[in-house]
Amino acid sequence: MAGLIKREDVELVRERARIDEIVSAHVTLKPAGVGALVGLCPFHDERSPSFNVRPSVGRYHCFGCGEGGDVIEFVMKLDGLSFTEAIEYLAGKTGVQLRYEEGGAARPRDEPGKRQRLLEANRVAADFYAEQLMGSEAAAARAFLAERSFDRADAELFGVGFAPKGWDALQRHLQGRGFTQAELVASGLMSEGRRGIYDRFRGRVMWPIRDVTGAVIGFGARRLFEDDQGPKYLNTPETSLYKKSHVLYGIDLAKREIAKGKRVVVVEGYTDVMAAHLSGVTTAVATCGTAFAADHAKVVRRLLGDTTAGGGMQLTSGATVGGEIIFTFDGDAAGQKAAERAYGEDQRFFAQTYVAVADDGMDPCDLRMAKGPEAVRALVDNRKPLFAFVIQAKIAQFDLNTVEGRVLAVRAAAPEIVGIRDRSQRDGYTRQVAGWIGTEVDEVRREVARAASTPSRRSAPGRSDGAATPGDDRPPSGSVSQVPAPDPRDPVARDERLALVAVLQYPQHVPASFDALDENAFAVPAWRAVHAAIRAAGGATAGREMSTAQWVAAVLEQAPETVASLVTQLSVASLPEDREAAIAAFVEGVARRVVDLGLTRRVADARSRLQRLDPADTEPYQAAFAELLSIENERRQLRDSANA
Repeated sequence: MAGLIKREDVELVRERARIDEIVSAHVTLKPAGVGALVGLCPFHDERSPSFNVRPSVGRYHCFGCGEGGDVIEFVMKLDGLSFTEAIEYLAGKTGVQLRYEEGGAARPRDEPGKRQRLLEANRVAADFYAEQLMGSEAAAARAFLAERSFDRADAELFGVGFAPKGWDALQRHLQGRGFTQAELVASGLMSEGRRGIYDRFRGRVMWPIRDVTGAVIGFGARRLFEDDQGPKYLNTPETSLYKKSHVLYGIDLAKREIAKGKRVVVVEGYTDVMAAHLSGVTTAVATCGTAFAADHAKVVRRLLGDTTAGGGMQLTSGATVGGEIIFTFDGDAAGQKAAERAYGEDQRFFAQTYVAVADDGMDPCDLRMAKGPEAVRALVDNRKPLFAFVIQAKIAQFDLNTVEGRVLAVRAAAPEIVGIRDRSQRDGYTRQVAGWIGTEVDEVRREVARAASTPSRRSAPGRSDGAATPGDDRPPSGSVSQVPAPDPRDPVARDERLALVAVLQYPQHVPASFDALDENAFAVPAWRAVHAAIRAAGGATAGREMSTAQWVAAVLEQAPETVASLVTQLSVASLPEDREAAIAAFVEGVARRVVDLGLTRRVADARSRLQRLDPADTEPYQAAFAELLSIENERRQLRDSANA
């Protein structure tokens, strides 16, 4: 069974996937100096471009929100992919045939090319169904959409189609395009019977289900005709492409807005996703024929960037945003159960979880039809914390007009109060629950304390994912210590930063004197840490023997987690010199300036030591004087060579 992707294949993908080409598919990039490109950041809203890409380095960095990395990290963050998924996606783009290590974590693989064939079969099927929607046989499908206030443009936006009632309409179309029966069965588009294979979907409205990259991996189908004896909704069966526990409908349309706004709205059906998006709630997604569960939570967490332990560094001026997850449910008993299931997944999120239920129990599709798009937006805006919704649902099970009912309601609510992750809110909700039930606050407090001491209570004393929770007084597991942000007004900090930018981007032009600097040469702590990583990677001398991308990667390997994002930031920053012919002299000049600054500090230190010595103490005094002369001579030679 195959496991990890071979490292050399990962490096080949990283080398072949040009970051400017991948980023340009999502961001309009414009030249910004020698070898630099700039555009509007896809990870946050901005009016002035601060998203820098440097193709020669193979990295990007946004000077607005701090996001940065290489081409693999860009795809991971933008599309919410895991590392392996990002590599496989880029390998498909660049034509790299991946190989997998034996004995690693098991990862079932199709034979080379099979996955692409199945994806192509689904794509062709989606086009076929979309074309059929305009045919005479699809009148019922068009009526179904029109009754829900969806027009032709809406259907085209979401790729909605129609499956003809015949047993082999799609089969004949796909076989005419060269697909084999084995491929059609493996794709989930065909079923097998005693007489052979036949179309799985017949006489139904069809929704193509796409993964985060936009590839069609399956379908959802809704019954239209009374003579259809199948279920109301029918989905693609489990295939190598389609795993219902991992799939979220609408994720391809919502992913960028989710990543940008740090909010995801989970609705219950295909038409609800359509209604939400068309109403301006463009972060809506839905599960496909199954309840929201652990694997769905993983997908959402990746899109939200929902972790405090992952890569890079946060300066003290930065902030961590967990984001929001908003579940919409029908107001009936099934909706209540769905809310409780979602509540069970709540501890998987660093984000805050909410629930949005319309007062009249209407779902987003019905709400849009009855009250317009603004009502759907208001539904989401008027969300309430999920734990408050669940607590109230539990309280509602008891007769609060009796003493016994109130006691039981307090006992049912107490474990949920203990489970509130923000400890600063627990006392507030303790008082609120007392008001909801109509009992004394102290009675609720006693029951909460009893629940907190019970090992089986819902909220474990820590999160399994190692992420910190709001109000938690423990640092997150795996968290990184913060490095003070350099003061941009400090001229020394500016000179040191400029020198590091030059060394990372143009090591071939850096004078040998730079590599002679010791660990104390940089005065600013953040830049001293970057310089330490450069020295550990072999200095500019080593960088001259590599490509720029390889050199920056080598420095990143030596940089601790707290410094990695600074290295990326500096590696893509623009230099004030925009004439390519003058770059070499500019780089040499800024590097010499830092060397000169270091020597000047050493001269000052040597003079200070000399002044503290007694001239009568001949030997120490002469040694200190000789050291001062040596440093001054070194600085003089540096300045003479610069002026030569």
